[in-house]
Amino acid sequence: MSLSELVSDSRPIEVSFEFSPPKTPEAEEGLWKAIRRLEPLAPTFVSVTYGAGGSTRERTHATVKRIVEETSLHPAAHLTCVGHSRLEIEEIVRAYWDAGIRHIVTLRGDMPDMSGPYRPHALGYASTPELIEGVRKVAPFEISVSCYPESHPDSPSLDHDVQLLKRKIDAGASRALGQFCFDNDAVARFRDKAVAAGITAPIVPGIMPTTAFRGVERMAAKCGAKLPAWLARAYAGLDEDIETRRIIAAAVLAEQVQELRARGFSQFHFYTLNQANLTYAACRIMGLQPKDQS
Repeated sequence: MSLSELVSDSRPIEVSFEFSPPKTPEAEEGLWKAIRRLEPLAPTFVSVTYGAGGSTRERTHATVKRIVEETSLHPAAHLTCVGHSRLEIEEIVRAYWDAGIRHIVTLRGDMPDMSGPYRPHALGYASTPELIEGVRKVAPFEISVSCYPESHPDSPSLDHDVQLLKRKIDAGASRALGQFCFDNDAVARFRDKAVAAGITAPIVPGIMPTTAFRGVERMAAKCGAKLPAWLARAYAGLDEDIETRRIIAAAVLAEQVQELRARGFSQFHFYTLNQANLTYAACRIMGLQPKDQS
């Protein structure tokens, strides 16, 4: 599929965007600039992350509540098993429902400050499938979950990941959002394995804009994503050259959505890092047109 074919492709696509709750007034201003920039693209939903151990709980709640109140977007709040009892999670979930939020991204989560292997709360949920069942007992939320095309760092095998994903879907999840991955063949293989295992819910590739390459390296090391040698070479020596990095990032992003579209994917989840321009450009390349916001 050429770039011109991609832009002209009339097949429907769906996009979703992930944001992080701001930590400072300046970060909040940047976040809302990104939200307003991307809002006209009418994403299926936007998600707001939840810090390790629930460290951004209040900021996550405040951000999704404001999105409900001030935009046309449909927000999804992240929620993890870590650091909460079942009763606390029930209270959090009810607060989301009362605030008008109808979509939750359920995750196992990481320990506070990424301090060692996962340990479930003594009175909490031990796994994501259990968390999904608990959420659905409170209210009929739409639920998304994560998947790892290159295998989760704690997983013994990719087949184990596929079977865990099947348990999540069977528990009530409606889609799987992929960890960011630059190997499009790996994303397609994971989807095919999931289908072979009887999973019918969409596998949505996770797309990571790569302007701040050093930051992506750090994130990749934590989540087990592989960075291809050619990508590191493309950014080599450009730490102080933001303009060139932006051009490279746009080219990388355009090629990735082009290749994934050719492999039959029609849904994409963008990890925006609270920046809008690259994500906006990728969506336009895929033919998305902004909606009239008047």
